Amino acid sequence: MSVKSIRVIQGDEVVSDDSRAIIRFRIGDGIMMLVLVILCATCILPFLHLAAKSISSNSSVLAKQVYLFPKEINFDAYLSIFKDGSMIYSMIYSVVVTFLFTMLGMICCICAAYPLSKKRLWGRNLFTFLLMFPMYFSAGLIPSYLLLKNLKMLDTVWVLILPLIYSPYNMLIMKTYFQSSIPDSLEESAFLDGASNFAILIRVVLPLSKPILATLSLFYAVGRWNSYADNKFYIKTETLKLIQYKLYQMVASATEAQTQTLSEAAAVTSTPEVLQAAAIMFVTIPIICVYPFLQKYFVKGVMVGAIKG
Repeated sequence: MSVKSIRVIQGDEVVSDDSRAIIRFRIGDGIMMLVLVILCATCILPFLHLAAKSISSNSSVLAKQVYLFPKEINFDAYLSIFKDGSMIYSMIYSVVVTFLFTMLGMICCICAAYPLSKKRLWGRNLFTFLLMFPMYFSAGLIPSYLLLKNLKMLDTVWVLILPLIYSPYNMLIMKTYFQSSIPDSLEESAFLDGASNFAILIRVVLPLSKPILATLSLFYAVGRWNSYADNKFYIKTETLKLIQYKLYQMVASATEAQTQTLSEAAAVTSTPEVLQAAAIMFVTIPIICVYPFLQKYFVKGVMVGAIKG
């Protein structure tokens, strides 16, 4: 007998187990919903506050009258950004660097994870240990700086790409996905048909791994887009600075002199606070536009290894 067919008689009423379950968990569901609403609010409300400030008048922002809705709407701060060539150049440059970083990072991750996911690889445990060791221990900033200096990579675009394209954490996630989601029988069939390891990877494994590929691509892209520490330590040339580092300089200084250069170049006057809010929105919107298209793959990829049977 199924659970749904069970009936419990209470006085003159017949109550099913389903309705009793709903009543039993109604308070718990309400608490969970409340917690979720609070967590969502902590993410959405600061974003709305910045968006409102970025299109409000200078006087309203200085008077602390802007909270979640703009007042005296104008787009002077955005005009400052779009008319200033350095911000547009940094944005395009950052997109190119992020794209190259993501592509090379995924190639490196796939080439490391696929062999390690196969039991037929001789010395697999040793290779796994060597590739996972950097996740727990690193040389530190000064040795890394000296190494990059000896490699003559300082103040070049490659210092923003090559040192971080291998991620032990991403490799571990992809390795786990290959082991739990790709049946060995598919590869055995391909071997019988004369396919090589590389052909199996390209024609069999990768087409079946779209969720994890989308998830890790998003990890790589967001990580590179939001990072500015390596730009701060290794880059001196102004044209090689990413948009996030320029934003960091603007927000960290928070002085009239720091933002006046942008305003004068664009011939539009905005207060530093409004200009900073517009710059933050300008940098954040690209990731927000990309994420909805990868959300369904992102959820599937994050759950890799949660259930195995």
